[in-house]
Amino acid sequence: MSDTTPDQGIPAPEGASDVIETQYEIGQDNIDGSVGPFGFDIHNPVFLVSGLAIVAFVFYTLALPDQAGAAFSWLFSAVTKGFDWFFLGAANIFVIFCLLLIVTPVGSVRLGGAEATPDYGYVGWFAMLFAAGMGIGLMFYGVSEPLTHFSTAMGGTTVEDGLRTDWAPLGAAAGDEAASIRLGMAATIFHWGLHPWAIYAVVALALALFSYNKGLPLTIRSAFYPILGERIWGWWGHTIDILAVFATLFGLATSLGFGATQANAGLNELFGIPVGSGTEVILITCITGVATFSVLRGLDGGVKILSEVNMGLAFLLLVFVLLAGPTLAILTGFADYLLAYVEYLPALSNPVGREDVNFMQGWTSFYWAWWISWSPFVGMFIARVSRGRTVREFVICVLLIPSLVCVLWMSVFGGVAIQQVVLDSYTAAQDAALELKLFKMLDVLPLTGITSLVGIILVIVFFVTSSDSGSLVIDTITAGGKVDAPVPQRVFWCIFEGAVAIVLLLSAGGLGSLQSMVISTGLPFTVILLAMCVAIWKGLMAERRA
Repeated sequence: MSDTTPDQGIPAPEGASDVIETQYEIGQDNIDGSVGPFGFDIHNPVFLVSGLAIVAFVFYTLALPDQAGAAFSWLFSAVTKGFDWFFLGAANIFVIFCLLLIVTPVGSVRLGGAEATPDYGYVGWFAMLFAAGMGIGLMFYGVSEPLTHFSTAMGGTTVEDGLRTDWAPLGAAAGDEAASIRLGMAATIFHWGLHPWAIYAVVALALALFSYNKGLPLTIRSAFYPILGERIWGWWGHTIDILAVFATLFGLATSLGFGATQANAGLNELFGIPVGSGTEVILITCITGVATFSVLRGLDGGVKILSEVNMGLAFLLLVFVLLAGPTLAILTGFADYLLAYVEYLPALSNPVGREDVNFMQGWTSFYWAWWISWSPFVGMFIARVSRGRTVREFVICVLLIPSLVCVLWMSVFGGVAIQQVVLDSYTAAQDAALELKLFKMLDVLPLTGITSLVGIILVIVFFVTSSDSGSLVIDTITAGGKVDAPVPQRVFWCIFEGAVAIVLLLSAGGLGSLQSMVISTGLPFTVILLAMCVAIWKGLMAERRA
């Protein structure tokens, strides 16, 4: 990517046409501003509206935690029960759209123009896609989700809050151990495979196409130029960017909340540190402080170093669990789980006529909203490292490489935990709370103290890098696409990401409040992503005609 200065968004691509340069100049005229009080780049209403709304949200939740918790609980129930079909249907559209891009002629369009060359080789590019696919979610759900789905499938029909939780619509019989394992892993892969990465691919492709090929600023509104034209510089564009800020902020806050509860559980297991909201608040405060320091250090001196350390630790932990567990069963299971995923995919992605509504609403709807809320964050990261790739190459790699990494992670950690239940009758991990399942699984492997400590470190450093990187993305959006916006503004967002996670954990709903807000902000942003597909197609067709 070309160098930028603090008073630029991204430069028009080298060799850009007069039309592209004109669009770029129009965009800069509409979004440029001056550095205001405290070093903030107040270029348009996006920063003011989103910043003031988040501050008001924090004070409201702190002042009225019980009322806020009840409101969040109502939101979660209303959205998941009323719009579960919408989330599932939209995610299916994103997958189909990405597959169409691969097989149609528009797949030959090159991001950055016909003469553009990739900024990174395959090895480096794949490594960064791998980094984007890793996070607190894999640490929190790597053991807990496969075990939970396996247990549910084995248990047959139960009723929770009036909702049937049986897996009968998917063909698993209660008590059938082999079928339950395959179904449990297939359901897990479904939540971490093609559908979520198609969501990321749509946003990343839109940002890359309209920034590198059209010369527009690196912000969500730019993707809607083919639909809205010059109106993207007005309130239509402001509203799109504000929704992107809300979605990203609450998506990050949810991940930070999960990370804090898991780190607290691990510290309790190892050192007897009390479990509770007080400890979690201290953890979030301390780690947000580290993230703020990382912000001040900059990308190269902060988040880049932490990310490299974390990737190394994650790889070592993955290899250790693979070798310490039933290695052959895990490796053979990996292929079988992929086949099970393909087999159950039509039933799992079906949005109508489902009987397993607790799974559909409590798991899948929440997941899709969570992935959608993260899409501006991860999408912008992927876009910034993918210049020079063809659309076909981009979509294939973004869909497949991170998906396979996620499947491998779930197969190793979830596979070992399930085998402990099936082969050794060890049920401590199965019976534990979600945030404890990873540590209970590690309890019966060698070097328990060391591996559990590594797990806690991974959660904490993922916490830091997510907060730092997320504040960069929100800062870029609120500064109109400027990738070098003032540091004080980025510090502001870093602090308030932690503040939002804290107040939601302190509300009456706890983690449920985090889930409520992410699914509520994910709903309107799903509409934006659907419209983005139309804009991408229009933009690619224009590139083909050029």
